[in-house]
Amino acid sequence: MTEFTYLNPADEPSTGELELEDRASLRRVAGLSTELADITEVEYRQLRLERVVLAGVWTEGTAAQSEASLAELARLAETAGSQVLEGVVQRRSKPDPATYIGSGKVRELSDVVVASGADTVICDGELSPGQLRQLEARLKVKVIDRTALILDIFAQHARSKEGKAQVELAQLQYLIPRLRGWGESLSRQAGGRAGGANGGVGLRGPGETKLETDRRRINKRVAKLRREIAGMDAIRTTKRSRRVANEVPSVAIVGYTNAGKSSLLNAITGAGVLVENALFATLDPTTRRSTTPDGRTYTLTDTVGFVRHLPHQLVDAFRSTLDEAADADLLLHVVDGADSAPEEQVAAVREVLADISRHRKGPLPPELIVINKADAADELSLVRLRHLLPDAVVVSARTGEGIGALAEAVADGLPRPEVTIEAVVPYTRGELVARVHSEGEVLAEEHLPEGTRLCARVRPDLASSLEAYTTTSLPV
Repeated sequence: MTEFTYLNPADEPSTGELELEDRASLRRVAGLSTELADITEVEYRQLRLERVVLAGVWTEGTAAQSEASLAELARLAETAGSQVLEGVVQRRSKPDPATYIGSGKVRELSDVVVASGADTVICDGELSPGQLRQLEARLKVKVIDRTALILDIFAQHARSKEGKAQVELAQLQYLIPRLRGWGESLSRQAGGRAGGANGGVGLRGPGETKLETDRRRINKRVAKLRREIAGMDAIRTTKRSRRVANEVPSVAIVGYTNAGKSSLLNAITGAGVLVENALFATLDPTTRRSTTPDGRTYTLTDTVGFVRHLPHQLVDAFRSTLDEAADADLLLHVVDGADSAPEEQVAAVREVLADISRHRKGPLPPELIVINKADAADELSLVRLRHLLPDAVVVSARTGEGIGALAEAVADGLPRPEVTIEAVVPYTRGELVARVHSEGEVLAEEHLPEGTRLCARVRPDLASSLEAYTTTSLPV
């Protein structure tokens, strides 16, 4: 592997750039060969490429909303490495219980699959095990649903040990009710009296033991993953409790997938995390330290993005990660200002947040709406969004527009220290002055012959350390 030396530190790639390069790099695949030549390297995404046809059922809302949902499914499929050929939508009051789409539409879909040469059909909804079997039997190609597609994207993008464990747990929870016995290839138990119509002695099989064994192994693996995630959650809770003990305010960035949350984190903190124009590019939360314009320190955490109809298995598996948002002092709810239906994105995110709130049985932190991608949105859409979300801050993480106003809004939204003090600190206790600057909010400062005179808002523990030099101490 070639090593590069960067003469200028500014030219050195960021962590996010290296991760993006790794995703797009060639992967060696062993054991592949043809009659003509050995295949030594293939591009990973090209290897995964599948030709897919999309199928949706329009049960409510407008035709535009139905088409937008199918368009989002197409983006999900492309993110997973598939090539979308066609899409069909059927208007029904509710999905067909047997085949998701009606029998006539199944025949039409089969003709589309044959004509296009597709090898996979992706349905815009969660299919029951029965619907999955019926569609595969009639279409003669692989059929997956929206949930399986999102789980596949998460499996591709997970990097940390915790992220991989959470995705595997969600996949196994999805798989358990969809395990299938493969008919005559498994021994079925033949009951009845010996010599009866069922064959009797010698022809009684042990039953579908393979299916039962698979289910038992999966349940054991699920239990192990839950224990591992609980252990990782304990570590996360310890880190969070340290921040709480130090009373460092925290801000969590939430929002729809691909709304620009990681770009916003980079714009505010210069974190250099992965930024990619793809759905669910970020799965592992990233926490960075930042400072408000008035000098207060706080932490900023980038969380996993949400999507319409986010699989409940993922919400359950990523519970510990999502709790990071629920424990914050302020939520930065990022909205894609260039999206065709940003209001639906806001509703989808708030639905998941409400689910987290019900699970925790406690209120959510205050919310600050941030309309991102102002440089890509048209002026009419921005005017409409400002009317719908009057308290929102409009920014562009790419150009830096509005980041200063956002920093002021974050400072206003964070909890302020509880005690106002006025003290004259001797010059020999400079560490106390430094703590007031880093942990509190300095209202006035003056250098006197006997020491530094401070008027500031501080936490109770710091106020007690300054008690010997305090002339005034009042609750805010």
